[in-house]
Amino acid sequence: MSRKYKFHDQDRMYFVTYGIVGWIDVFTRTEYCKIILDSLNYCSAQKGLEVYAWCIMTNHVHLIIGTRDKPMEDILRDHKKHTAEKLVAAIKANPSESRKEWMLELFAQYAADNSNNTKHQVWQQHNKPIELYTAEVIFKYLDYTHNNPVTAGLVAEPEH
Repeated sequence: MSRKYKFHDQDRMYFVTYGIVGWIDVFTRTEYCKIILDSLNYCSAQKGLEVYAWCIMTNHVHLIIGTRDKPMEDILRDHKKHTAEKLVAAIKANPSESRKEWMLELFAQYAADNSNNTKHQVWQQHNKPIELYTAEVIFKYLDYTHNNPVTAGLVAEPEH
């Protein structure tokens, strides 16, 4: 069994990236970003997730996280399942979502190719956790997380 992209030590911090299937730009609307933030806040308060840094890009999320209680893979699994359900419901309910049918059709197509999903697959299956084992590595990924939106041209400064 591969050791690549797994949480090996629950006492360590990890850099995690998880993306929307097909790299669909879902997070161009504030209400969809809020679903992610609300879920992270819930996981922090109720499941022991420690969020040290985060960045929501248009089609993926970067986190630097740790945990106090449950295994990180369990927390992320629950977070992704919950946010997928909430995102699909929000997209369906949004009267101004011009990409509604297109996104829902793509989510359904990805689900049809994956026996783990029944109706919609919103997230890619992997999380790509990278263990942050030294202060130098932590700062490298913290810098990357904060500067990713600047590099992508979404904001002018990392503070935004």
